[in-house]
Amino acid sequence: MSSLGTSKGILENAKFGVYGSVPVALTYLVATGSKDLKKLMGLVGPRPPPPEELCERAWEIARKRQQS
Repeated sequence: MSSLGTSKGILENAKFGVYGSVPVALTYLVATGSKDLKKLMGLVGPRPPPPEELCERAWEIARKRQQS
């Protein structure tokens, strides 16, 4: 570290602090706020269709293939 110089040593310490603190802070925020967690989970995407709807779609596709 002495060969890096003072300015690079400070920069490396700052980067290490950011790399260490950001995941810890995000984990804390998600773990402590259930409302925030629900918001994050809501942003993932639409729910998959129910199994009955999937079966209906499969039957429609099979009928179309038999008719062709």
